Amino acid sequence: MKLLTLPGVFAPISDSWMLADAIREEGIGPGSRALDICTGSGLLALTAAECGATTTAIDVSRRALLTVRLNAMRHGLRVRTLRGRTFAPVAGERFDLIVSNPPYVPSPRPDVPRYGASRAWEAGHDGRIVLDALCDKAPDHLLPGGALLLVHSSLIGTDATLERLRRAGLVDVEVRACVRGPLGPLMRAQQAAGTIPADIDEEDVVIIRASAPPSR
Repeated sequence: MKLLTLPGVFAPISDSWMLADAIREEGIGPGSRALDICTGSGLLALTAAECGATTTAIDVSRRALLTVRLNAMRHGLRVRTLRGRTFAPVAGERFDLIVSNPPYVPSPRPDVPRYGASRAWEAGHDGRIVLDALCDKAPDHLLPGGALLLVHSSLIGTDATLERLRRAGLVDVEVRACVRGPLGPLMRAQQAAGTIPADIDEEDVVIIRASAPPSR
């Protein structure tokens, strides 16, 4: 899928393409509802829509949402776009599939940026501000048996994510895919700033899957 990215919108890199493949493996189709949080260029939302799901994309960036709408038009797909943080724009709604490639790069600042391109990757000192919010609130927005797919770097704690999802009440929590490689340019930049230890040269990019318990 070829995507247009407007200036200031983060173009998808390898972690997003990994997650797009995982979406296809879920086997969603017509009649299912999918939600993409921190959508960026819209790759994940468009992948779900291409599979036949009724899809919603959320981002804090107006340019990102415009990018999603433009890409949806180019590919003949329909995606509902909503502006806001994490699950706020879909209060009370539930989905068969929730996906996210959230900001997860550790940052010298303690919070997430309110403006600028770095909103797409910086997520506090430990890189977990957005990720933890997704883990905690996902059960409130999944239909029984619905799935959550997340992608992030092992540098911010794979085991911490698995445990947080279990504590939130999700089941079948597992690492679905893992690819090891050298640190990317964003992680290298934070390493130069002293946020990431200088002796780390590689990271695992992991896709984590969890499910809502089935209805009884």
